[in-house]
Amino acid sequence: MDLDQLRNLEKTELSEKIAQLKQELFHFRSQLAMGRMENPMKIREAKRNIARVHTIIRQKV
Repeated sequence: MDLDQLRNLEKTELSEKIAQLKQELFHFRSQLAMGRMENPMKIREAKRNIARVHTIIRQKV
């Protein structure tokens, strides 16, 4: 995820990005629960991406 691209987005677009990332995280967790997850590190990456977007939103205030 490129931080420069995220910083150029508006707050509404960032909120949509968070919703998309949370949906992705839910999908990864359900795969993990079913035992179909090939790479569990994707869960950590998704959580960190959500935190990055939250940080950028806080910086814009």
